[in-house]
Amino acid sequence: MNPQSRWEQERQAGKNKRMKSIIEAAEKVFSRKGFEKTTMQDIADEENLGIATVFRYFPKKDKLIVAVAVNLLERYLTVFQTVASKNCTCLEKIEILFNHFIFDIEPENLECTQLLEAFESYASTSLEELGDYHQYIEVRKRISDTLTLIMEEGICDGSIRSDIQVKEVLASVINAFGLFSRKLSLFERIPFFEDEIEPRVQLAITKQIFLEYIKAK
Repeated sequence: MNPQSRWEQERQAGKNKRMKSIIEAAEKVFSRKGFEKTTMQDIADEENLGIATVFRYFPKKDKLIVAVAVNLLERYLTVFQTVASKNCTCLEKIEILFNHFIFDIEPENLECTQLLEAFESYASTSLEELGDYHQYIEVRKRISDTLTLIMEEGICDGSIRSDIQVKEVLASVINAFGLFSRKLSLFERIPFFEDEIEPRVQLAITKQIFLEYIKAK
């Protein structure tokens, strides 16, 4: 490798590292203040950078919001890919995914889960299409493709009922469970009345209902 190529690689690596650090700083600030109230100056201050540096990487706040959402969603993609590669039945893989969604409302994961829910609400009510939103859609498609691989196993391995439309039903229960868990995450910091059912209990019950419905008899 010639010196020029090595310099270019090191320069690009430095840029990638800086971009990653800005995205991580933005995630922290967005979690504390929300998308609307956060300013680019807030993010620059969080990372101890000049605001011009932040704008150099992200000319608009919407682009940074999408970058944070993509970063969050890629964590889900990693989970789905890891589960898909496991040597177990389709039913067992779905239970692992359900357990991951339940784990997402634990205190250490709560901010990420709530921020992703807030992003989808923000994107759906935005008057203009968000810059780079196609990147978010691409990651969602990769998750969907990975889920399709898991569902195709269910058609063949005998762990899923054969009298249902496997792909349609499995996609529905997984999407429903994921959405339900994220909605419940929004109530995690709100005090409950005595007779209210805790989110984890609700999710555990829902998980059992879904698994009982789809498993082979």
